[in-house]
Amino acid sequence: MSEQKQMEPSAVGGARRPFRIAVLISGGGTTLRNLIQKKAAGLLQGIDIVLVISSNPAAGGIQYAQQAGIPLRVIQRKEFPTQEAFSEAIFQECRQAQVDLVVLGGFLKQITVPPDFDLRVVNIHPALIPAFCGKGFYGHHVHEAVLQYGAKISGCTVHFVDNQYDHGPVIAQRAVPVLDDDTPETLAARVFEQECEVYPEAIRLIASGRVQVVGRRVRILPEQPPVSPGNR
Repeated sequence: MSEQKQMEPSAVGGARRPFRIAVLISGGGTTLRNLIQKKAAGLLQGIDIVLVISSNPAAGGIQYAQQAGIPLRVIQRKEFPTQEAFSEAIFQECRQAQVDLVVLGGFLKQITVPPDFDLRVVNIHPALIPAFCGKGFYGHHVHEAVLQYGAKISGCTVHFVDNQYDHGPVIAQRAVPVLDDDTPETLAARVFEQECEVYPEAIRLIASGRVQVVGRRVRILPEQPPVSPGNR
């Protein structure tokens, strides 16, 4: 029998509360910036960014957290003897912040996902998994590989994170054409346009309890109409 798990809406005492996310960064923070902008535009209603964790004290993305007034922690891999100890420090911060979902936004350190965060960590990869993914495939390396191979389509993939590179169940994908005159930079820009739309959408689906995982397959459940007082 296939394992089945549904991401439930967050609730306290039977009443819905804001869905709390942490964003993990290592560099420029473009994904974090996009999520902050979507939140400001009212496109992440009921979702709060309550914590940013950076693996790099010089990460450009730190400025976005500071400007938005989001609590920030810097946790460096070199400060811990093992990947497991590094990961535990990260997830302990998430537990203390009562985080519902951990969102990787250009986080370049591998982490070990503890059992209590199974199917509660997501990532976006700038290619169509299972193509051009795995160890070493990040940033411009992905787009260079796509062009060198001669692929005609690329895109991005939102997936749950497990303890292998780019391996967890796929939540959503968006495709873009690869043009004859593309450079890694122009292809990256076209892919990032799609990332900016599909990542917030995937987070909204998870927050609303519409994501169901059966084995490796992710099903998006129909949207439920709001419950009026007279229909309870």
